Amino acid sequence: MESQRSFLFIALMVVTYLLFSQWQKDNAPVIEQPAQIQTVPAAESNGDFVPEYTDTGAPVVKPVAEHAQLISIETDVLLVKINTRGGDIVDVKLKEFNTEQGNGIPFTILQNGHNKYIAQSGLTGAQGIDRTVSGRPIYSTTAKSYTLTDSSPLVVDLEYATPNGIAVTKRFTFNEANYSVNVEYIVNNTSAAPVSMVMYAQLKQSTLVEEGSTFMPTYRGTAYSTTEDRYEKYDFGDIEDKKLNVTTQGGWVAMLEHYFVSAWIPNKADSNQIYTLYGNNEAVIGYKAPELIIDPNSQATTSAIFYVGPKDQYVLDEIADNLGLTIDYGFLWMISKPLFWLLLQIQALVSNWGIAIIVITLIVKGAMYPLTKAQYTSMAKMRELAPKMAQLKERFGDDRQKMSQATMEMYRKEKVNPAGGCLPLLFQMPIFLALYWVFLESVELRHAPFFLWIQDLSAMDPYYVLPVLMGVSMFVMQKMQPMTIQDPMQQKIMQYMPVVFSVFMAWFPSGLVLYWFISNVISIIQMKIIFAGIEKAKQQ
Repeated sequence: MESQRSFLFIALMVVTYLLFSQWQKDNAPVIEQPAQIQTVPAAESNGDFVPEYTDTGAPVVKPVAEHAQLISIETDVLLVKINTRGGDIVDVKLKEFNTEQGNGIPFTILQNGHNKYIAQSGLTGAQGIDRTVSGRPIYSTTAKSYTLTDSSPLVVDLEYATPNGIAVTKRFTFNEANYSVNVEYIVNNTSAAPVSMVMYAQLKQSTLVEEGSTFMPTYRGTAYSTTEDRYEKYDFGDIEDKKLNVTTQGGWVAMLEHYFVSAWIPNKADSNQIYTLYGNNEAVIGYKAPELIIDPNSQATTSAIFYVGPKDQYVLDEIADNLGLTIDYGFLWMISKPLFWLLLQIQALVSNWGIAIIVITLIVKGAMYPLTKAQYTSMAKMRELAPKMAQLKERFGDDRQKMSQATMEMYRKEKVNPAGGCLPLLFQMPIFLALYWVFLESVELRHAPFFLWIQDLSAMDPYYVLPVLMGVSMFVMQKMQPMTIQDPMQQKIMQYMPVVFSVFMAWFPSGLVLYWFISNVISIIQMKIIFAGIEKAKQQ
């Protein structure tokens, strides 16, 4: 029992290492690709995935054989390029987010370069214009560039007509201060027979990973939502191993990366088929809407929402049910969400994310003071037993069995629970882990400055000042706590624990290290107050 605290700290170290590994996975630098020439090649050797109905139900891969052009759309938050072949969104830059802090270069989320990542949509089915032998349609448009100039929606229409009397308008609608794009198909059937079409929308991304450093690469993967599974990850390996085929009412499909997400959100009242495809080192996740029947000399529409931008929890929740879960707080999301809300409220008052972290740490530690007092009171009792523990050590020497029995008997007589100092700490661990995910996943902390040398709370401390301070504070806490461990090896492990943690935390986001350092400082103050109160009570 006397070694429980050491086991707890070892477990904490393991958890920290795993968190450190995950952070490296999510934050390894990505090699910037050279700027792409803004023309569309006449053919793509890897082809386009376009789902179609066949006898086997398998999608068909069609080559691209004709020349097309790119049109540019600019809003207050987006820079978008659309390929007139198929009307695919092949390049998106986020104007409000820099590639690197302060460099003024908008962050590229979608691109049609070496690391392909594009959003496609089309009309398949019996008379679908995206399933013809000649390949996907080349739309016409009235301009090559469009700009959102006021608060009114910007509507970009792409037109295509077939020889047999089917006219299709693919309409993109952009709104001010909005990362959502409404994509609508307006189909006019001027022929003498009804036509059948099915809208599909999908996200395609290269699975080839660029090694930006010796650390693990930046995470990329897909996710989807159904009535059965609110939020389900389906990584590229899963897609390669097995094609997904799920039917659900509503739902959505998404591609995730750190801080940012792209997603197709179909009509929530429709029964949609979610699917995945894999080929030529490219993964696809998409959906097919219900069949659309257009009678002769009539018009029909079908549409979806395409979101491409930051993982803004409250914005995503408004767009679709469970879309906010793409901000992956892990299994402690029920704790992380209210903590994130509290962090936002504090930041709105103090206007500095670093100060907000300090304030929320004060609030959390204050709220958990009863547990902290119970923990340190138990520690104080254990410290009082230190001389008796030394006597038992001298008496029984290396006889661990008798030493353990005598120790437990002493605890019983003195009415001391050796786990009393550990259990409150266990209750506090979920709070730390929940805040870890808040600091790691919150796009609001990306490039958020604190003061002096800390100019990005989502990045490591460039001068390792905070990790060293955190290690020093941990060392002070360790010296204030009683050492009841008798095993020399475990004692050495405990002595080097602050050094080990400092090294681990050196690569963690500085916002998290700031939280842990402030938390330790508050714990030291609370410890001194509680121990002083215990000593005062003894003298009375």
